[in-house]
Amino acid sequence: MSQLPAFHPSAAEISRHTPDSEPWFYYFAYGSCMCPVDLKRSLGEATHPYVIGHGTLRDYRLGFFRRSRFRNCGVLDVVPEAQASVEGVLYRLPMRLSDRLDEREEGYTHALITVQHRGRTYRNVRTYTVVEKTLEEHAPNDWYFNVVMRGATTCGLPEPYCWQLFNHMHQLQRRNVSALRTA
Repeated sequence: MSQLPAFHPSAAEISRHTPDSEPWFYYFAYGSCMCPVDLKRSLGEATHPYVIGHGTLRDYRLGFFRRSRFRNCGVLDVVPEAQASVEGVLYRLPMRLSDRLDEREEGYTHALITVQHRGRTYRNVRTYTVVEKTLEEHAPNDWYFNVVMRGATTCGLPEPYCWQLFNHMHQLQRRNVSALRTA
């Protein structure tokens, strides 16, 4: 899997877009919101300038424990699991985008987590977790699959993790196709 060059803005670039006088919050994305282009679609403005970079959430794992009616497929969630970790994208977003992000994350609730980025610990980082989790995972559709992978590669997640994410989604899709054939 070839990766696109990762986008890592400097602190000065981030400050220019969210001046200290403007309230802001840290946000950890692990699904489709990892893709700044897709996040722009919901928030109404470019989000590349707010990307800090690749972050790691420890003692959680990914799963597709929600079926989105809007997307008509399984969508990602994070669930606590000791010794596991989730890779994602750390953003520094202006507070004025908070309500629009909440609207996008319908069916999810805020969670405050701790994220590692380049040896630094970020506390009280906002992420979203599914409110009503399903007992089994649901496969993503091709659109969701592609936007998640686009975000992961564009924002510089480690290549082994990208392959792990790709394989997990691919296996869910294959299981879904096999279930349809036997039904």
